[in-house]
Amino acid sequence: MTDLVPRAAARPSPLLRRAAPALLGYAAVRALGLAVLALWSEARGKNAYTLLTARWDALWYTRVAELGYGYEVRLPNGDVHSNLAFFPLLPWLERLVAAVSPLSYADGGFVVSLLASLAAAWGIFAVADHVYGRRAGVCAVLLWAVLPVGVVQSMAYSESLFTALAAWSLYAVLTGRWVTAGVLAALAGLTRPVGMAVVAAVWTAAVVSFVRHRGATRTPGARSDPRAASRMRAPADTHALHAPSPPDAPRTAPPSDALDDTGPSPLAPAAPDRPRLPAPGTGSLAAPGARLRLALGMALAPLGVAGYVLWVGRRTGDGVFGYLEVQAGWQNGFDGGYAFARFVAEKFTSFPSALAGLGLVAGVALLVWLYVICVRQRQPLPLLVYAGVVTALALCASSYFGSKPRLLLPAFPLLLPPAMALARLGRRTTVLVVGSVAVASAVYGAFWLNGSGPP
Repeated sequence: MTDLVPRAAARPSPLLRRAAPALLGYAAVRALGLAVLALWSEARGKNAYTLLTARWDALWYTRVAELGYGYEVRLPNGDVHSNLAFFPLLPWLERLVAAVSPLSYADGGFVVSLLASLAAAWGIFAVADHVYGRRAGVCAVLLWAVLPVGVVQSMAYSESLFTALAAWSLYAVLTGRWVTAGVLAALAGLTRPVGMAVVAAVWTAAVVSFVRHRGATRTPGARSDPRAASRMRAPADTHALHAPSPPDAPRTAPPSDALDDTGPSPLAPAAPDRPRLPAPGTGSLAAPGARLRLALGMALAPLGVAGYVLWVGRRTGDGVFGYLEVQAGWQNGFDGGYAFARFVAEKFTSFPSALAGLGLVAGVALLVWLYVICVRQRQPLPLLVYAGVVTALALCASSYFGSKPRLLLPAFPLLLPPAMALARLGRRTTVLVVGSVAVASAVYGAFWLNGSGPP
C-alpha cells in the first residue's frame, strides 16, 4: 500500500527543522508585540505583565486553579457569573506548573500560553505544509501571528492552547492517525466549548472515510484494480487542481515504511508542491485494526466537551442543560446571530457609529468571502468543517460582541487562501508585507490591551 505520510511525520526532529522558519518568524512577531506592549504600558503607568496574566478571563482561570469550581459573582441585576463557565484544562495545567515550580498560578498560565502558542504555530504550519506546501505553511503561521488581536496568543487565556490542540488534531486526521486525532480532540474539548468544532471535524472525516471505504469494497474489481479505486476516489484529490502551486521545490515521494498506526487518510490530498501520489486505496481502512482505530478515535473525540458539560449539569442539578444555564448567567447564548445583527444595525443610527457599523459589516463579509474561497479551493473536508463551526459559533453568539475577533483566532484554515497568495510573492516582498503588518498589529495590540481589551 502506498504511504502518503512523509517519514518526517514519524520523527519530531525533521518535522521541527522543516517548521523552523515559521516558528522563528512567529517568535519574532510575538516578541515585537510584547516589546511594544511593554513600552506602551510603561508610558501609561501600567504593568504589561499584569495585563497579560491578571485581568479578565485570566483571573477566572487562576481562581479555578487556586480554589477549584464553585466561585461565583452575583451582580445587582441578578446575573450570576460562575467559574463553571470556564473549561478545566488550562487551570489544571496552571496548577501543574505551580506544583512543580516556584511559579504562581498566573505565571503558570503565562508559561502555558507561551508554549502553547508555539505549539499552535507549529500545528498550523504542519497542516498548511501538508496540504499546500512549505512556503504556504510559513505564510499561514505569520498571518496568524500578525492578526490584530494576536496579542491574545501571549495572554494567560485558553485560545493558544485550544488552537494548538485543534491544529494537531486536524493534522492527525489528515495523516490518518485516528486515535491521536480523537485524544487531541478530547483535550480540545476540555479547553473551550468550541471544542465541538474539532469533534465535528473528526467525526465528519471518519464517516466519509468509512463510507468511501465501503463504497470501494463494494465496487467490482476495486480491490484488484488500483486504477479503478483511484478513479472512484478522484474527487477527494481534485482540490489540488484548484490550488495554486507555491514556489517550493518538489519533494520526493515518501517511503512506504513510514506508515503510522492507522494508515493514510483519503481526506488529505497531496500538496501541490509534491509529486502526485496515487489515490489511497481501500487498504487505508482494510489494514488490520484500521477500522477499530477509526472507531476508537471517534469515540474518544467528544469525551472532553461532553464530559465537562455533563459534569456541570450534574453539579448544578440542571442535567444536560446545566452548562447552558451557567452561560445564561453570563448573558451568553446562541441565537443564530440575531443579537449581533441587531447590534450592528444599531451602529447606523448616527454618523460616527455608522463607520463602526460599516467596519463590522465589512469584517463579516470578509470572513464569508474567505470561507467561500476555502470551499472553492477544495480544502480538505476536516478543515472546512472545523473552520465553519468555529466561525458560526463566534458570529452567532448572543453577547460579548467585542470578543468575536478573539473567538475567531482558532479559525486558522481561513488564513490559508491569503497565505497561498502571499507565498507566490517574492521573498523580499513577503518580508516587507509581513513586517509592516506586524508593526501595525503590535501597535494595535498594545493600544487595545491598554484600553478596553478582551472581556
